[in-house]
This record gives sequence, C-alpha cells and structure tokens, in this order.
Amino acid sequence: MADRGLSPVPIRSEESLLRPVSLAAVLAATTCLSCLASSGNAAQPMAKPNADMQAVLDAQASLHPKPIESLTPDEARKQPAPSDGVKIVMQKKGMNPNDPMGVATKDIMVDGGEGQIPARVYWPQGADMSKPLPVVLYFHGGGFVIATIDTYDASPRAIAKSANAVVISVEYRKAPEHKFPAAFDDAFAAYKWTLANAGSVHGDPHKVAVMGESAGGALALATSIKARDSHMPLPVREVLVYPVAGVDMNTPSYIENAKAKPLNKAMMGWFVKYLINSPADKMDPRLSGKVALNGLEPTTVILDQIDPLRSEGEGLRDHLKAAGVEVSAKTYEGVTHEFFGMGAVVPAAKDAEDMVANDLKGSFAK
Repeated sequence: MADRGLSPVPIRSEESLLRPVSLAAVLAATTCLSCLASSGNAAQPMAKPNADMQAVLDAQASLHPKPIESLTPDEARKQPAPSDGVKIVMQKKGMNPNDPMGVATKDIMVDGGEGQIPARVYWPQGADMSKPLPVVLYFHGGGFVIATIDTYDASPRAIAKSANAVVISVEYRKAPEHKFPAAFDDAFAAYKWTLANAGSVHGDPHKVAVMGESAGGALALATSIKARDSHMPLPVREVLVYPVAGVDMNTPSYIENAKAKPLNKAMMGWFVKYLINSPADKMDPRLSGKVALNGLEPTTVILDQIDPLRSEGEGLRDHLKAAGVEVSAKTYEGVTHEFFGMGAVVPAAKDAEDMVANDLKGSFAK
C-alpha cells in the first residue's frame, strides 16, 4: 500500500449533505448536468500533477503509448495503460505488482443484456464467512471502448479488502462491436443477477452497492436510476469515480485539460464516435446527463483536478444535492483521471479508496 509518510493529500473540496426531497428538488432534478458544469468557474490553465502522479505518468510514457485517438479500437486496446505505469513504479520501489493484497478472486459468468458475460469476484481473505458479506457491483472505465477487468484489477481489489465486501467486476460489452446501449443493458442485467444470486458468491442481496470509474460511473448511475424507475430494490449506495456525466466537450474542465494525460478531449471525442449509433444517441438521458436523480440512495462522488470530466462531475454532484440525495464528495488536486486504484504509489488515491470504503461500510451498516 502507499507510504503514509509521504506528503499530505491535498483536497479541493469535501462535502456530506442530506436534504429532504421537495417539489422544487424534483423539478431541479431534470436540469442538464453539462449546463450546470458550464455555468461554473471559468477554465483555468492546466494544473501540474504532483510528484507521485507524475511518476506514474512518466512510467506509462516510457512504454511509448500511441495517441488513442489516432488508432483503431483494436489497436487502442493493445496500448499500455496507466495501470502499467503503476506496476513499473511499484517495481522501482521494491514492491510486488502482483501482490494479491489479501484478496482472493474467481472468474464467473453473470447475466448480460443478451446472454451471459464474464465477471470477476473478489473476496477479502480472513473475513468472517459465517454470514454473508455486503456486495459491491463494479463497472470499470475505458470510454465504453477499451480496457477490461484485468486493466482495472486494482480498484475492486482495494475495495474488497478495505470495505470488507464481495466485489463483482463486470466485463460488459464494448463498442464499436456492441454500440450504445449494450453496455448499459449489460450493467442493469448484471445488477438483477446480483440481487438474485448474491448468495452464490457469499454475498448479502439486501446489501448491494454499485460503483464505477469513468464510463463505469455512467453505468453505475444509470443502473440505479433504472432500478428506481423499475420499482426494484435500489443499491444501498452509488460510488461514482470521475464519471462520464454528459457529452458537452466545451465545459471549463474540457477546455482547461484539453491536452491532459492520460485522458484528453480528443480521446473523449474518439470514444463517443465509436460508442453511438448516430448523433441522436447523445440526447439519451444516459449520455446527455439530462435525467431526474430524486429518490436515489446516498452517493459518493470522487473527482480529480486534471481531468476533462471534472466539470460534468461537479455538475452531477450539485445536481444530486439539488434532488435531495445525500452526497459525499471530494475533488483531489494534483492528480489525473485514472488516479483511483493507484493507492500503492499515489497517496491521494489511497485517501480516496479509504473514503469510498468508509462510505460503503456506513451504508452497509444501516
């Protein structure tokens, strides 16, 4: 895990609010997230990553990744990821990048939107198995086009251990082979499967949370909304880590971080191009951000400073509050998109992982 003797973690904001739902909140709940984002602070010059974050970015750069936006999807899927940079830094520090961290795993199949799809289950070793554990259904990032459950192994592994929960990481279908809304259909089907089959992985079906990073954050939120609209049991908490929450690429953070690493504006345009069937898809509430959020369970929102998605994440955070949802939120300075899960070498990531675990444990204890 991270060396806690390193410099303190800078935090941009910290909030935890509970507001009753009112008619005004419900009306406010249909506000466009990108409009909220665009109405915020004006764009600033792009910030510099802190030393720990820069070490990861430099390590990834040493593997000579090509610009994703210049590649085909197949080519892009073969490029080194930020997680590869983390492994290099860990090795330089004498750490084992293959350390299971006291977490056991098993690959299984779960229900998807059109048949079964792969998933990986994470169990904390040494947990009291005399009773079912709470469950976190996790959706990885990758712009709906690239990355796998292998790429995003560190996050569910860390949460399984620190939240003392079963984590199910879902390998949803990717575009362009499976365009919008295939990934969303898979996410909701996997949620239904989890409610019905949590016991098969020693999980408690009454204590299920959803969590996602980036594109996975959009999947987690959409799953909760569809569960609400379908009058199904809601996830006890949503954890949204720098989520995709709109398609407006002219927000302050898109302008500020247009050329950021590892995610920039050109890459997001590339992802959307391969995701949608036609421009009309961008008006769908699951992509546009124009969606009612009232009636959802408590939500954790983790954001980062050097990220094109920061403004829409801030808009989502504020939108949730306006809809009467209890929100726990932090924006971390000096780190970039993909920092979550880097807790072994980036102290801000360890802080964020601990915050998420504590929020989850609080919801599971109710």
